[in-house]
Amino acid sequence: MNLGEAFDRMPTEQTLPQTRLMVQAAAAACEDKKGIDTRILELDPIDSGLADFFLVTSAANDRQAIAIADEIELRLKRDFGVYSNSVEGRRKGDWVLLDYVDFVVHVFLTERRAFYDIERLRKSARPITPAEFDAELKAALAKKTRAARGKKNAPARTEPLDGKPDPAAARQPNPRKSVKKAVAKKSPAKTALKKSAKKAPAKK
Repeated sequence: MNLGEAFDRMPTEQTLPQTRLMVQAAAAACEDKKGIDTRILELDPIDSGLADFFLVTSAANDRQAIAIADEIELRLKRDFGVYSNSVEGRRKGDWVLLDYVDFVVHVFLTERRAFYDIERLRKSARPITPAEFDAELKAALAKKTRAARGKKNAPARTEPLDGKPDPAAARQPNPRKSVKKAVAKKSPAKTALKKSAKKAPAKK
């Protein structure tokens, strides 16, 4: 994968929260199935170009590894309607890999994980525990919510920041002038003068 493709894979503001929610759900499935030493690696997109995150966990035996992988697939299908792009190693169960494009799940047997040592190979990645990941996600979502509320409640500007008058505002009618015109039109004195002028006989 070249540098341009790596930049294309960099997360956007729209896609990243959804990806993080799915990683969070997958990590929760690992924890519920007693996965050992579950870690999330936030990858450097320029360095890897593979995905945004690796989720790594260990199992005591192949049956547990397959059960963890099955639980992850079930939750992501049920809660997000997504399926893994590919699944590898399910038959042996010593290293099950689930590829969800934006993140990849690695379920290892303990000795296999120590042998391949993905965390060491990805030195540029930032390791995060599921609890730390949850806290960061909650903070990011709260910040986004506050920003959205601030934009909604912000008053509309009548003048630009450069201090020049807004042409659109200049074209708007002055409410005071409108009231004066309305009062002048409905003035009783003017109405009476108009009526008397109509009744007065024309001069010969």
